[in-house]
Amino acid sequence: MTTRVRDDAAVVRTDRVTRCFGVGAATVVAVRGVTAAVSPDARIALTGPSASGKSTLLYLLAGLEHPTSGTVTWPAASRRAAGTPDHVGLVFQGRSLLPSLDVIENVRLPLLFAGCAESEATARAGSALDRLDIAGLADALPDTLSGGQAQRVAIARVLATGPRLILADEPTGQLDHAAAAVVIDVLISAADDLGAALIVSTHDRLIARRLPTEWAMRDGRLRMVTPAHNAIPR
Repeated sequence: MTTRVRDDAAVVRTDRVTRCFGVGAATVVAVRGVTAAVSPDARIALTGPSASGKSTLLYLLAGLEHPTSGTVTWPAASRRAAGTPDHVGLVFQGRSLLPSLDVIENVRLPLLFAGCAESEATARAGSALDRLDIAGLADALPDTLSGGQAQRVAIARVLATGPRLILADEPTGQLDHAAAAVVIDVLISAADDLGAALIVSTHDRLIARRLPTEWAMRDGRLRMVTPAHNAIPR
């Protein structure tokens, strides 16, 4: 039995979304006809081999990519004037911190871009670092951090913005199992604290088992959901 997400309750919804790259014979279809809805309390592992479309789907859900056909909407999230979501946080694969900025400057940067006053941005960045127990790294430069520390800072950068939806693109792909487990703990805890939905793309079955719902992608298609209580691909 599946439980449908109300139209106005979903933090993001896709309707027959396809994303193509290139033209003519060189066209690559990265995502094919995906229809799904994500509830505010979703905890989803997005699995599948390399080049299956996982990253492209996450970028579509984040509003960073636009569908070639179909629609992506964010019913329960506010939007900027351009129509993109205002409360989606994305943790990128690998290191994504600016090397010339220290940790707290990296964490507060999106807030400054969003128009926050410097004092407020600094306070929110400091609070996010403290919540992740890495306030002691505030003055450190990115090249002095371990891989696990860098990913925790990247999560703090997302946490500081207070998103309704957290997307993480292979956040543990370059970490050993111990560091990966800590990063997943931090992501789940951050989502719980914020009351945010969480989608984590991963190749790691141990990571996927940490989340109650699995989306499996193959050749750009979203093939299954288990169990089907947080989202409904069809």
